[in-house]
This record gives sequence, structure tokens and C-alpha cells, in this order.
Amino acid sequence: MHDNTHALPQTGEPMRHPARLGIALSLALATVGCSTAAGGGSTAAGGPTARSAAEPTTVTSCGRRMSLVSPPKRAVTLDQTSTETLLELGLQDRMAGTANLKTKIPAPYRAAYAEVPVIAPEIATGEQLRAATPDVVIAGSADLYTQDRAGTREELAALKVPTFVSAVDCPQQNPPGTTPFELLFSDYENLGRIFGAEKRAGELAAAQRAAVAKAGKNAAGAPRGTDRPTVVFLYSAFGGMPYVAGGTGLPSEMSRIVGADNAFDDVDEDWPEVSWEEVAERDPDFIVIGDLSERGRPGDSAAEKRATMAAHPVISRLAAVRDDRIIEVPGIELDPSVRSVHALGLLAAGMKDLGYVR
Repeated sequence: MHDNTHALPQTGEPMRHPARLGIALSLALATVGCSTAAGGGSTAAGGPTARSAAEPTTVTSCGRRMSLVSPPKRAVTLDQTSTETLLELGLQDRMAGTANLKTKIPAPYRAAYAEVPVIAPEIATGEQLRAATPDVVIAGSADLYTQDRAGTREELAALKVPTFVSAVDCPQQNPPGTTPFELLFSDYENLGRIFGAEKRAGELAAAQRAAVAKAGKNAAGAPRGTDRPTVVFLYSAFGGMPYVAGGTGLPSEMSRIVGADNAFDDVDEDWPEVSWEEVAERDPDFIVIGDLSERGRPGDSAAEKRATMAAHPVISRLAAVRDDRIIEVPGIELDPSVRSVHALGLLAAGMKDLGYVR
């Protein structure tokens, strides 16, 4: 979830009726719908509800207490992950700005996204953030709150602007053993409380818990112990070097859920840079490629990553490459977000197609 430099990319007629944009995304992602309806304040649609000024809401986010007297009306999101979560909750009419777009916004979100100002195509500065006059700031990772970026959380607190950080990026603040997916779901529920959208947030968390449970059925049919298949998740090949999923990222948890072992679980990083020789030494049973075609940098697409491995004198000899035991997923979905359950479903389905589970 960290905004690593190698992972940073460059970068509709508003809806006038309470349609549920999530139908299309539900079919496309086979997970959960997006209720990004214009008129997100509709209680019937599960959107934000009115809150009495006498009933402040208090939420603790990454060790910092947030207390809001009323639901925010000018939220700013500092990354695409946070943007899509708020759009999923039907909150575009409460958003004063977004920043740091990594890939194209999915089709079902685009009309709602078009209603929200973009304050910065890449990482927002403090000046850009303050110009949007936010009443709350939402971010997927804590490293977006620095002096040379949007400003520290302390600086923003001094300006009476509360800040939210995804629980996934604050492991030291969470109970031991809490899974990344459960932390994501707690984000939905806390944001639902902050914005008065508890009903929709609860529905989203429940639907995604069901999607995780469905993918977890794979584990029951997977081999046990040392017979479990191993997997390497290839996110990017920046500067010719592979970046793979380490033991602290979401793919490690995805592997566990579907009955596989992440080959680089012993590396205490989310997306460490390794060598192709190290990948060859791990000799994974299959490889998951993160497709970043929409980002548009050299080597981003799944096809380019396949070509790189096929041309490499060592990697090309791996059975996983030679026998095309490769699963492709959208790269952005390998970092924790409202879309990650889709990648999990693709992983589970791909393992079945490759014969690793019954």
C-alpha cells in the first residue's frame, strides 16, 4: 500500500438519478456492486444519513483520534485507493478533491469520479491540499502525510483538519493476527461512521467478506504442508529489476487464503526489489503477473513482463515460465483496495485452471 517511487504512475455526464453503478462492476469483478449513485445522501440507497450536531462521531485512525461533529462535506482523498473507496460508498457529493491517480478509474465509477475535482494528478502538495479547503483528508498510506507532500498529520490537526489513514498501513496499531482484508473491512466501517454511511459500508464489508470466504474454499482442496504450490507475484520490472511481493504485503495473505505459499514470504517488505536469479532460485510452481498496462511505463504490461521472462537466459528455463503456469491480474489490485477481492478471485480461479486445487 506504500507509495513506492517505482510504483508511481502518471496519470461523463453526471448522473441525475439514483442508479446503482455497482451492477456493472459487480459483473465485471464478480465481487460486490458499487453504489456510486448521484444523490449519495439517500438513506434508501444506503448513503449518508443526517447526524445530529449533538452526536459527534469519534474514530481512531492509525493511532490518532478523530472527532467529527457532523459528516464531512469537503473530503479530499490523497490516492486512488481512498478515492475509489469513497466512490464505492456513494460519497462523491462529499468530495472536494482527489489526487494521485495510478490507473484508469473503472467504468462504473467514472460518472461519479467526473463530479470530483482533481487537485493533483500525482502526489498532492500541502499547497494543493489547502487550496481545496478540506474538512477531512483520507489516505491509504501514512507516507502521503509528510512535510514535502500533503503535510504531516500534526500540521493538518493544527489547522483543525482531521486525517484518516487506512488501517492496513498501520500494523503496529492493530491487534496481532488481524488480516489485511479484515483491516480493509474495518476501514469501510469506520468511513461509514465518519460520513454517516453505515448501511452501505456494512453491506460492502459483508459482501467482500463473502468473496474472501468463497476464494478460501480453494484452500480446502489444496495440498497440505510441503506439497503446497509456491507462487511469485511479479508487480513490476522497474529498471530491468523485478519487484515481487514480500511477506508483509497483501499477496502473502491472498496466497494463504487460496492454499499456496508466497515464495518471498521471508522478506520483510511489501514489494522488495530482488534479482532474476533470486526468483529462479525460489523456482515457483506458478507466477502471478500484475498487469499495469494502463500506467503506460516501459515494461508495465503483462505482455512485456512475459516477454522479459521468456528472453531471460535463466528465468526462461523455469518450469512455470516454460509451461505457461502464469496468472494475470490487474496490478493495482495487488495493493489493498476496494478492488482487491477481485484479484483474489482471479487467483483462486487461476489455481483451479492450473490444476492446483480440486
